[in-house]
Amino acid sequence: MLDIEHQTSNIQYQTSKLSIDLKKIQNQIEEELSSFEIKFKKAMKSDVVLLDKIMEYIIKRKGKQIRPMFVFLSAKICGEVNESTYRGASLVELLHTATLVHDDVVDSSNQRRGFFSVNALWKNKVAVLVGDYLLSKGLILALHHKDYAMLDIVSNAVKAMSEGELLQIEKSRSLTITEDVYYDVIRKKTASLIASCCAMGACSAGADSLTIEKLRLFGEFTGIAFQIKDDLFDYGNSDIGKPLGIDIRERKMTLPLIYALQNATWLKKRHIINLIRNHTDDTSKVKEIIEFVNTSGGLAYASKQMVYFRDKAFEQLFSLPSGAYRSAMEELVIFTIEREK
Repeated sequence: MLDIEHQTSNIQYQTSKLSIDLKKIQNQIEEELSSFEIKFKKAMKSDVVLLDKIMEYIIKRKGKQIRPMFVFLSAKICGEVNESTYRGASLVELLHTATLVHDDVVDSSNQRRGFFSVNALWKNKVAVLVGDYLLSKGLILALHHKDYAMLDIVSNAVKAMSEGELLQIEKSRSLTITEDVYYDVIRKKTASLIASCCAMGACSAGADSLTIEKLRLFGEFTGIAFQIKDDLFDYGNSDIGKPLGIDIRERKMTLPLIYALQNATWLKKRHIINLIRNHTDDTSKVKEIIEFVNTSGGLAYASKQMVYFRDKAFEQLFSLPSGAYRSAMEELVIFTIEREK
């Protein structure tokens, strides 16, 4: 179990920032993001009419471009953005989009961010092939330009993400996931991709191996904090694009629930596990589980752990030279754990 009382000594940052303006952060790399959008659309282009139509649909419902921002800011901290940086950002975004398309198939999800998923509109077979296409486009992009170092970084991320997903499936079946296993899962599933964004940005700018590793670790810790924040949403009331209690309904053992079960009596633990195993179709039972997590301190504990990993990320970030881009990266971290959805 991690030390939730950890204090980050000799590191100064503002914890009083209650609201970070994402647009202000984006303005620091506005030119790069605009150029990236054009290059990314080109990277997704296909001569197959159906595929091209689906690519256009995916582009229109893109998110906040958080991952490309990590790539560009990491490059700016280490030097200058160049063509390999754009390819690195495209490679990450192609990979990320491929995993989202495949995840929707695996989870039988018909919506993502309030839009119909690819599998909902074009069925599972097409969605799987679209995910494969996106992954292959990323690999070809890197190989064509001999970006072998960046290909190595992203290939390790793909491996970790696959292992993390399978580990979660394996442990969720028995509902025996421990806190250590939980961190292993989210480090692989979520944090590995953000870590690869930061490492690729640094690599593309010609940073040395020590700096690349610092930014990789920064991305990993940020990614863990990001995922804990996402898990906390399942117990809140905000409109975040997924129904309240969806993780519980899917029998996903996230940190608030794991902590609550670890500190429950044997009888209470058996009762809650029975509800998760057999009654997640019953809204009243899901509400009972949520109430149990709330009253057992699960949310408070998870929030403390999120701050712990934020501090770990800042340790790595603040060991790098100060400047406007490092400050923008700091604000991006704060945004990831204060966002409302």
